[in-house]
Amino acid sequence: MKFSIDREVMTDPLHLIMGVVDRRQTVPVLTHILLEVVNQNLVITGSDQELEITAEMPLTDPFEAGEITLPARKMFDICRNLAAQAVLEVEELGYTIQVQSGRFHCQLKGLPAHDFPRVELGESEFSIVMDAPRLWDLINRVDFAMAQQDVRLFFNGLLLEMVEGKIRAVATNGQRLASAETPTDNQETGTLQAILPRKAVAELLRVIKGEGDVRLKLTRQHLSVERNQVRLTTKLIEAVYPDYNRAIPSGGDKNLIVDRRMLKNALMRISVLSNELYRNVRLQLSPGQLQLSTNNPMQEEAEEVLAADYDGSLLEIGFNVGYLIDVLNTIKGDQVQVVLSDSASAALFFDPSDESAQYVISPMVL
Repeated sequence: MKFSIDREVMTDPLHLIMGVVDRRQTVPVLTHILLEVVNQNLVITGSDQELEITAEMPLTDPFEAGEITLPARKMFDICRNLAAQAVLEVEELGYTIQVQSGRFHCQLKGLPAHDFPRVELGESEFSIVMDAPRLWDLINRVDFAMAQQDVRLFFNGLLLEMVEGKIRAVATNGQRLASAETPTDNQETGTLQAILPRKAVAELLRVIKGEGDVRLKLTRQHLSVERNQVRLTTKLIEAVYPDYNRAIPSGGDKNLIVDRRMLKNALMRISVLSNELYRNVRLQLSPGQLQLSTNNPMQEEAEEVLAADYDGSLLEIGFNVGYLIDVLNTIKGDQVQVVLSDSASAALFFDPSDESAQYVISPMVL
């Protein structure tokens, strides 16, 4: 194998791929990237056996086909520390790779390409092309609600649901839930679901960020996403996602509308004195106003009163202040609307000017 390539062409794809490679791996080849020269292209792949990212770059200078693996971190660090206009010249000498750029020269030890694990896609059940910024925004509106290290594996992931005319994203940890949807050109009837692992969600957001189109392909066990010569393939969490519609409250008879930024800033101030373990905040609703208060085991307390659009009966309810701030950071409109029933029932939050996303937070015992 032999090729030369501009440093700028190689750096960004390598940076994306490094998100997959884990330096703590006990399997040596999983700390490597796979380099392949085939069909006048350089193809670089990183994998952790569950998640794979592949980037393809055209070669214009003379090259020799071949394949080998190289230490991922060393190759990335070499590439990013070269001068901006540098050209890398790479040549395989057995299992040693010679890398040269200007006066810089080094040799890296590789491993056989056939030892590198590949994620094999099955037959595609669903395929669609959509606007990358729209998919990024959809996932970014809900991913914060995923659980961390929950024994129920599906809570540690994000649900993508494909239905006729739209795609929906859902995340929950059992105490809060985020759901958002966006229209697509999908005309297939029925519903398809895919549960993406947490790591795959983080890397997917990096891959699809920016302008352009993105293609999604779904099989029984994998999701593949392609954008600008970069392909991410992830194994799916094999589980049945719970019926999230049952967790979305309906029939609430109390409506609160308040300025989003004003409420968020007040909660940020209040949270300074909240209980560090429970992070609770008390909301007291009365006609025309919302009172926020909290305290901690050191007998410190904080309180703030906000003007609000509310004409219902008196209500006192507690929430995790961090959950409230997360929702207010995600909503982009000027106002937030909250629909409530009583102090023991979950509350529904949304932007009254854009109801394509909904957020549910369960109350805390005061």
